[in-house]
Amino acid sequence: MSKSKNNLGKYVGFSTDWSFKFYFGREENKTVLISFLNGLFAGQKVIKDLNYRSVEHDGDIEEDRRVVFDLYCICENGEHIIIEMQQVSQDFFKDRTVFYTSRLINRLVSKGYKGNSYELPEVYFIGVLEFKFEDAEPDKYLYDVALCDKENNSVFYEKLGYKLLVLPNFNKEGADIKTDMDQWLYLLKNLSKLDKIPSFLDKRIFGLIFDIGEVAKLKTEDKMNYEASLKRKRDAESIRLTQERIAREREQNALEKGMEKGMELEKRALAIKFKGMGISIKDIAKGTGLSIEEIEKL
Repeated sequence: MSKSKNNLGKYVGFSTDWSFKFYFGREENKTVLISFLNGLFAGQKVIKDLNYRSVEHDGDIEEDRRVVFDLYCICENGEHIIIEMQQVSQDFFKDRTVFYTSRLINRLVSKGYKGNSYELPEVYFIGVLEFKFEDAEPDKYLYDVALCDKENNSVFYEKLGYKLLVLPNFNKEGADIKTDMDQWLYLLKNLSKLDKIPSFLDKRIFGLIFDIGEVAKLKTEDKMNYEASLKRKRDAESIRLTQERIAREREQNALEKGMEKGMELEKRALAIKFKGMGISIKDIAKGTGLSIEEIEKL
């Protein structure tokens, strides 16, 4: 694996908002998204066609927060699928996934006289994540989440699911890559670093991606958008690293101040004890490092 001398690489990577939608969100590239979804569902369902829908969803009242999905589509059998690329860790990310599906489900409930029926279509949230969950299994790269009975782990409700791909935890190479999903995970993580399609990737599925994703073939506007999205990603990463450094420095400063305060209190406690033993203030000052004036006030 190597990278072209061009700092953009030879192929458009998946890891920016723009490039994610370039591959998965365009009508002319719809077969790419269909292949990805079929790899992800792995026989649980087979998707032959889908329609892209508006990604903006308002609430029922003006005060409700507007939500904007990265991608939203409806499959031929009526399944509703939200697809998100998340580049950096975000507080309450899991809460947000539930909120997104809840908002969508609320919009799908029939209103008026039809509202007595609560029958719903299948709804799925798919997240491609470039960060790890805290306090999670270090090697787990695929979360397949459903509403389950805690006692026997049986699925309680079949029509709501969350599938999360944690790219930093996927480290398979070459011979270890067996399934279609393995191939997709490898490509999602590594495409921008490649110079050609690896032999272990199925050219019937991934050949189109290497064709449309070649940087040299991009339209001028697309190339400019890709460059801008890479800059936004680098800027966001720089901000994140700066925030983490500042947080570490503050934590270290607080720790040092706490240690200094603790040592000062310990010196004062010793000075009080020595005074009670009749030791001279001058000797106490030498032994503790406190000034004579400080000791006299104790």
